Amino acid sequence: MRTSLLLTFCSYLENTPLSLAIQSNAWVIPSVQTVHILAIAATLIASLMINLRLLRLAGNELSISSVMGRYTSIIWLAIPILLATGIILIIAEPARSLANPAFQLKMLMLVIVIAITYWLQRASNRNSYFWDASPKKRSLASILAMCSIGLWAGIVSCGRWIAYT
Repeated sequence: MRTSLLLTFCSYLENTPLSLAIQSNAWVIPSVQTVHILAIAATLIASLMINLRLLRLAGNELSISSVMGRYTSIIWLAIPILLATGIILIIAEPARSLANPAFQLKMLMLVIVIAITYWLQRASNRNSYFWDASPKKRSLASILAMCSIGLWAGIVSCGRWIAYT
């Protein structure tokens, strides 16, 4: 039943004037996809820089707090761009996205990685030496960094699989 409701909604959305306008202009979807991919790249690179620092594989001359401060601003700037471009892509082809298991998994992973990033930033903002305070916290930082890297890899992979599932 849930699937039929979702498909009914997708059919409705696909026939709205906005969706039809997006579909009828050949330049809109490629342009929006380009901006979406560039925002993903910026977010992915910023997140990777943070995670490599948490894993002590890069940027060790900088404090974790300064790395977080430098790169989380890029992430929080790119996420609204991803949201806006993603909504346009969904409106253009709702069934391709909303009913697609790869898209649904991508959104689940995105929510989790955003929560991890927010928590890492918040902990770092409260105490700039939080991650250096104890071996347990360093281990937690490493685990969260590896989870974040894995989730971003999954998000990118699922994003590509949307076209094929």
